[in-house]
This record gives sequence, structure tokens and C-alpha cells, in this order.
Amino acid sequence: MEITDFYANEGKNVIIRAGGKAYARHAISTHFVQSGESYLQLIEKYVKPIYQSGDILFSSEKVIALCQKRIVTEAEVRPGFWARVLARFVRRTPAGPGMGLPEKMQFAINYCGLGKVLLASVCAGFDTIRGIHGTFYKMLGREIRGLDGFYGEDIPEYAHIGIRIPSEPDRVCDEVWLKTGVVMAIVDANDLGIELLGKSGPLHGCPEAALLDLVADNPAGQSCQFTPFILVRECGL
Repeated sequence: MEITDFYANEGKNVIIRAGGKAYARHAISTHFVQSGESYLQLIEKYVKPIYQSGDILFSSEKVIALCQKRIVTEAEVRPGFWARVLARFVRRTPAGPGMGLPEKMQFAINYCGLGKVLLASVCAGFDTIRGIHGTFYKMLGREIRGLDGFYGEDIPEYAHIGIRIPSEPDRVCDEVWLKTGVVMAIVDANDLGIELLGKSGPLHGCPEAALLDLVADNPAGQSCQFTPFILVRECGL
């Protein structure tokens, strides 16, 4: 596949410059991935036919988590009193309601304990007054910060389930590399920011910041593009 055939989602660019070099990004469309599918089969079907040596595949954390069945059901997170109260004070961002959804807040309480969630809420409230945001998620950690779903505005199928972050993302990336030859990184991205969750062996010497610069603008998009894989290739432009 030639760079001239690379596709970018609406509002995103194929070419990006990072570290003094130019890179082309191709947003790879897939079918709507269901819980329990094989990420190896997805990569074999959608990525391998166009992958070249030297390419880097960036995968959304959501598609890997779905394949791992990292799903939370509504029955598991029926919001109680504290979840409903605390959710009312969460600031909505352009990325979505976040912990403003009582189901997500209940997941945080179930996972971290009510005491820790209350402490994080109080600290976040004081920090917000000082103009500091994100304290709640920093205190409760990646598992809470990375919970998706329970929100069907963009993708109706996610209205009644929560999707956790992938389990052992580094191991997943190494498995993909060993079994398919595809060098991969897993990222948790939205239009507000991006976080590296895992990377395969050949990328271990590459600084995290340098990798994130390649997809810093979230080329996969944030709504219903169905492009969970972004292929990145250095080009001589």
C-alpha cells in the first residue's frame, strides 16, 4: 500500500512531523468488534496485508479490552447513594461525561473503596478551586481513568456496558509481534490527551514521548469512525 492511498479520519491529517521527520498515518477501518473476538485475527485480517517492515501499529485500548472480555455490566455497577451524589459534581469535558455517569462512579467505588473515592473527590474539589484539574483520576489510577462506556451518544452499543483497560498490555504487544511480526503499541487516547499503555519488544528503546508524538492528535477519532488501528510509516517528505 502506497502512502498516497493512506486514509485520515475527518479533521485529521495523514502526514505528521515529529522528531524532525515526516510520518504518514493510515486509519484502518474494521467491522464493529464484539467482546471475545481475537485481536490476533483482527490484525491478520486488517493490518498484515498492508504492513511493511519499519511500520508501527497503534491500537486503541478499547478494541484490545473487548477482545479480552474486559467488560463491566450494568448489573455489576448499579449506582448507590454515594455514586449518584458524587457524579453530580463531576465536570463534563469535550471528551464526554466521564465519572459524571453514576455507573462509572459506582465502578470506582467498587474498585477503590468508598473512602478512597471520597478523599479523591474532596481533594479534586479543592484543586478545582485553584484551577487544577484531573486530581480525581490521578489519585484513583489508570483503571478508573481508562474506563469507557455506559454512554451511547457516539456508539449506542456502549450505552449499557463499561469497557475496562486491557490486561497486561505489554504482553499483548509482545504476543502480536511474535505471532504476526507486527510491531505494536497500545494507547488510551481521546481528543484531550493520550497515554501509552503498552508496547512490543522492538519499541522498548524508543522514548514514550517520541511514540506519543506520532499520534498526539488522536488520528483514530473519538466517535463512531471504527478505525481502532492506526498504521504509522516514516516517509521522506
